Amino acid sequence: MGHPHTDRVVHYLESSRDAVGAALADRAFVESVSRAAETVTETLRAGKKILFAGNGGSAADAQHLATELMVRFYLDRAPLPALALGTDASAATAIGNDLGFEQLFARQVLALGQPGDAFIGLSTSGRSPNILAACKAARERGMAVIGFTGAKGDELAALCDLVVRVPSDSTPLIQQVHMAAGHIVCEIAEEMLAKGR
Repeated sequence: MGHPHTDRVVHYLESSRDAVGAALADRAFVESVSRAAETVTETLRAGKKILFAGNGGSAADAQHLATELMVRFYLDRAPLPALALGTDASAATAIGNDLGFEQLFARQVLALGQPGDAFIGLSTSGRSPNILAACKAARERGMAVIGFTGAKGDELAALCDLVVRVPSDSTPLIQQVHMAAGHIVCEIAEEMLAKGR
């Protein structure tokens, strides 16, 4: 007799497989990940930096991906300039208290972003007010703007130069595919920069 939760485990893993399969079959998704890797590579090659931001699980994903670039993915190489916004508790609470939570990332983009940098905003719904505000701030700064979102992320897509849109409405599944896409971007950028290509 199996464990009582075995069916739940199998169901979730099947859902994960199906989400990845749907992304793989979506030509627009695959091409957007490739274009995101190219943008990140070109930004870093030019000596510019990548700023990431997200809320909740997407905040953890933003930190994860910034770390992959700053430290290493597969290769031993020089560190790459990447930063996840919102990780400084003093800045986050001051911005939230004084300016409102909607300005959490935009304020940091305006402080740290420079023309030629890239901003990557992660929002599974595509409706997170603080991510939308940060996209607007990044555009003001002359930065490339990349959005990672889900099937219904039209608001975010409208503010981005490029959108990586997972063909799913399920928040955890979107986040899983975002991480897979982010890892692909990091791997390609790292390899291209290490080879001087």
